[in-house]
Amino acid sequence: MITLCFALIFIIRLYTLSVSKRNEQALLAAGAAEHGANTSQLLATVHIAYYFSALLESYLRGASFDGTSLFGLLLTGSALAVLFYVIRALGEIWTVKIYIHPQHQLKQSWLFRRVRHPNYFLNIIPELIGIAFLCHAWTTLSFGLPLYGLVLARRIKQEEHAMRHLRVQETA
Repeated sequence: MITLCFALIFIIRLYTLSVSKRNEQALLAAGAAEHGANTSQLLATVHIAYYFSALLESYLRGASFDGTSLFGLLLTGSALAVLFYVIRALGEIWTVKIYIHPQHQLKQSWLFRRVRHPNYFLNIIPELIGIAFLCHAWTTLSFGLPLYGLVLARRIKQEEHAMRHLRVQETA
């Protein structure tokens, strides 16, 4: 059951990646510039490694689906719901990479006004915690999440830097 849930979550993430790729192509065609490409690649690598480390740990532990796994599944499901909200709110500018279009406008939906970087703090981090609970992957959670956090902190810094001129325009 853990593997089935994991596979479903992974398929959903592959779908969101296809949305990102489609948006990326349109943004590039419209003159957008990518920022932090190396960090984006590193983040993708760490994300995939975290997922499969959790699954491997599940197998090594002989974990079975229980209340802990259900909690992880519900947390991951909630995190994915936030992801779909973010994708819908950002529309054609949502990607897993950092692209800034020359006419880029900051989104002002209620979530973006209240939470800085909701995709990271309300989707990715809870999703990774949920995956660990689903798989009973305590070692992955203990070591993988802090490692992911380091790369994510670098990513957020690069995103803030890439969008700083937009924040200045917003306050002017």
